[in-house]
Amino acid sequence: MSSKEKPTLGGTRIKTRKRNIAAPLDPAAFADAVVQIYLDNAGDLELIAKNIESSDLNFSRYGDTFFEVVFTGGRTQPGTVKPDEGERYPYSVIECEAKREAILPSVIYIQKILRRRPFLIKNLENVMQRLLQSLELFEDNERKKLAIFTALAFSQKLSGLPPETVFQPLRKDNLVVKGLVLSFITDFFKEYLVDNSLEDLFSILKRGKMEDNLLDFFPSAKRSAEGFSEHFTKAGLVPLVEYNDKKIFEVKLKEMKSSLTAQIAEESDISEVIETVKQRVKDAKLPDIEVVRILWDVIMDAVQWSGKNQQQNANSALRQVKTWAKLLNSFCTSGKLELELMYKVQMQCYEDAKLMKLFPEIVRSLYDQDVLAEDTILYWFRKGTNPKGRQSFVKALESFVNWLEEAEEEE
Repeated sequence: MSSKEKPTLGGTRIKTRKRNIAAPLDPAAFADAVVQIYLDNAGDLELIAKNIESSDLNFSRYGDTFFEVVFTGGRTQPGTVKPDEGERYPYSVIECEAKREAILPSVIYIQKILRRRPFLIKNLENVMQRLLQSLELFEDNERKKLAIFTALAFSQKLSGLPPETVFQPLRKDNLVVKGLVLSFITDFFKEYLVDNSLEDLFSILKRGKMEDNLLDFFPSAKRSAEGFSEHFTKAGLVPLVEYNDKKIFEVKLKEMKSSLTAQIAEESDISEVIETVKQRVKDAKLPDIEVVRILWDVIMDAVQWSGKNQQQNANSALRQVKTWAKLLNSFCTSGKLELELMYKVQMQCYEDAKLMKLFPEIVRSLYDQDVLAEDTILYWFRKGTNPKGRQSFVKALESFVNWLEEAEEEE
């Protein structure tokens, strides 16, 4: 072999790599095949499910197309809900009656399909998102059917369908401003609450990150607590209104408690604190009893429980009571509210071991600071005591009550 010739391996051939040839997408043929199964079985979902399961259709490739057929009876034109060319059938979700008994079989049917092909849940999400983002393209009755389907899907726990799939598309401004979202969500709530509790509903809303944003479903002109109450009361969803009112109330209490805690920690001027509380009570329309309870909680939460012994802790608590007595006095404006404060003191001393023996001293201090009247203490002692810890607290206060009664007799 010449030194200029390049060596070669005998008996080998250099192969060229063939490119993978992708089969062309043909969703139209897939849709026609699914529609034909529906037509062949006259809309009987039991038989359709069996035929779907035994078919060799490429669901992994055309999952979205499959659910388009389920909801609309055939393919839809891209970006719309208008029918595309091809066969259709009259048994789809959009074509059935707007009643749960007509729509529930479709939910159960989809559940069966998803159990055999769980990967299709993502395709169901895709199609539902597209439909909900296009609510304005449907008629009122069709939107109601979608709402009923969605409610039943969650009620039947449709193979892990995530709530954010439903609620996030509904926050589109163009849908909200036209009132379409409010109409949809009202039908959804009414249907879901047929079989489920308010707690279940708010659990779904929480997972969908909508628990505290229900007013986002309302057009801006109606976006208020009053608008919420009026709309859902008229829709027959009074328990929902009451539940929401309770949540709003709890938020207002929390905000007031947080503000008051900050002022007390900063040792703000007591007159300033009183005015702040009065303004918050007025703005939030908070009941007097709740205000008294919050005041006591915040005052006692600010006590420094770092004493080396019981007496030091007691002195800290009593010093705090004395410091903020004027604040308590400003809101304990009736015998009923004074009695509520005594109940609150009793319950805290009952539940907190380090305060158990401090009860009579706190009551005496509140009396000395003119927060509790003599009549209130005597009423509590004779017949107004909370059952929890009654015997020990009555006995602990006995000597003080005897002193009050003797003073009353002398007068």
